[in-house]
Amino acid sequence: MRTAADRKAILGKIFEAAVRAASPYAAVRENLRFVRSAGKSVLKVKNTSVALEKGGRVFVIGAGKGAPAMARAVEGILGKRISGGLIVTKYGHSLPLKRIEVMEAGHPIPDRNGIRAAKRVIRIAEGADEGDLVIFLLTGGASALLPAPIEGITLKEKQAVSRLLINSGASINEINAVRKHLSRLKGGRLAELAWPARVLTLIVSDVVNNELSSIGSGPTAPDPTTFEDCIRIIGKYGLRARVPAKALKLLNSGAKGHAAETPKPGHMAFSRTSNIILADNFTALLAAKKHAASLGYRPLILSSAVTGNTLEAARIFSEVLIEIKRSGNPARPPACLLMGGETTLKVIGKGMGGRNQEFALSAALALGGEEGISILSAGTDGTDGPTDAAGAFALPGTLRKASALGLDATDFLSRNDSYNFFKPLGGLFMTGPTGTNVMDIAIGISE
Repeated sequence: MRTAADRKAILGKIFEAAVRAASPYAAVRENLRFVRSAGKSVLKVKNTSVALEKGGRVFVIGAGKGAPAMARAVEGILGKRISGGLIVTKYGHSLPLKRIEVMEAGHPIPDRNGIRAAKRVIRIAEGADEGDLVIFLLTGGASALLPAPIEGITLKEKQAVSRLLINSGASINEINAVRKHLSRLKGGRLAELAWPARVLTLIVSDVVNNELSSIGSGPTAPDPTTFEDCIRIIGKYGLRARVPAKALKLLNSGAKGHAAETPKPGHMAFSRTSNIILADNFTALLAAKKHAASLGYRPLILSSAVTGNTLEAARIFSEVLIEIKRSGNPARPPACLLMGGETTLKVIGKGMGGRNQEFALSAALALGGEEGISILSAGTDGTDGPTDAAGAFALPGTLRKASALGLDATDFLSRNDSYNFFKPLGGLFMTGPTGTNVMDIAIGISE
């Protein structure tokens, strides 16, 4: 019989394989080529070719937890052709670069460093000319890392709106819709600022279904959402009386047509903008599937686009694993069940944790100590909520061990205190920053 340490090691190795496959550095190195064609210098990425104009400059800007690694890869390919640039990343995620500056800022709540970085990104974009190329590197976390409030509101007020939406259980798409309409950069406005320069956006997606307008709040993508949508979202979560008055006034003004909307499809800026996805959650799941098979498991990917309630997703995932063990459906043991996406966690209590830790705690309760079934739920960026853990393990002995220590799993779950439930059990999964972010992954083993 496998020990708890054995189960953790197996789950951890499968997770590591997934993260490696979604490496921003590898994604750029494997897809971006600098070639000479018909006497011209050309950048090729997947099915897109961009000619570098003679005398034209190349600026590299970017944001997100994986942006520094992408920038390092771009430097290795373009070298001295890069005229300059700036990358903004989360505290603790920076890497030393040669020709591109790196700044660190707050995530998931924007801070003043992010404001300063965003202003510099705006200057670079506005300073680009028609013969120049702006390479924008976009990865998970970019939305919070480029806070550029529209005129009329402060960073503090914009932060308050973000915090209210996050804590109310709003989806990432809903949060980003509001952020875009309170920003000078999001919702296609970066492409608008850089026009008429050529813009090439390289993306490691952290959004379900790879919706370009939602990845990093779509700085270089057309925005389908409107000011009216923002008002509806705020009303949906009962936040009208809690949103800062100036922010609500601006959104209401826009909804009445008194403020410029974010650029929509057909805007001239997008005729010179290309958005290309290099890696996503499915990339990671495919690698996890391959590694699980190499360990002797029958792997099955449920979905790379899971959304909805965190606790409900955990319950269903657990029930499928139990079904596998008891009936051999939809796969025969030993099997490895894989799932990815980004669920929504409503914060009610004042505990500590994140959606992956709560997923694991909910799974542990659903499994009820079922032997032969083990689960790891973790964020591919190495961070889960405002904690130092990437996620947590739900093992056959989790509830038994908790009971011996006097820990009531249901009570901890009700208080959103999953971190402090798993910590004394040794059930937290710690990776440190991984350098990428393709949302969350759940790995389940049924033997």
